[in-house]
Amino acid sequence: MARSVFGFLSRHPDKPEIGDDRHFLRLPRNSDYRQWYRLRSESRQFLQPWEPTWRADELTEGAFRTRVNRNAQEYSCGLAVPLLLFRRDDEVLLGGLTIGLIRRGASQCCMIGYWMGERFAGQGHMFAALQLAIPYMFRELELHRIEAACIPDNEKSIRLLERAGFQREGLLRDYLNINGQWRDHALFSRLADPSAGGGKPTSS
Repeated sequence: MARSVFGFLSRHPDKPEIGDDRHFLRLPRNSDYRQWYRLRSESRQFLQPWEPTWRADELTEGAFRTRVNRNAQEYSCGLAVPLLLFRRDDEVLLGGLTIGLIRRGASQCCMIGYWMGERFAGQGHMFAALQLAIPYMFRELELHRIEAACIPDNEKSIRLLERAGFQREGLLRDYLNINGQWRDHALFSRLADPSAGGGKPTSS
């Protein structure tokens, strides 16, 4: 594990940013709290059916600061790249995309998760975010396989993944506790194009 973590750190900046002329993704900062709080609180009913039950202190500034610190540690250790999605022209927060459960060695794999504020949903922002993040995962993180899991009746998420080139592989039974219930999840994946140069095995 040590060599793969140090290799990750040597190849990646302390504060990654992925973007184009319309969107950018970066690690959360403490200064994002007000935007994050407003967007998450106003989108609660929209998001809750697809997420773990929110804690009583979920939206507090203290909990957000703890989240920011944990996210920075996870990135520094090469375990995850938790990103917030912003609109480029006015730096408005739109949602988030996490590259998590990064596995090295023979696996070279990760699991992604994402969320979108209700007032920005259905406008193509998350598809744009995936178009930015997928090359980053394959080329910069040198992963071979990207996995995503979603509740089978989340048709919008399934359409998004399929449009982004993911293929359904199977069903994960009682995979995650979502909104207080253990829910099955459909497993999707996308593999690196060999010409992209991703997925080089590393020592574990």
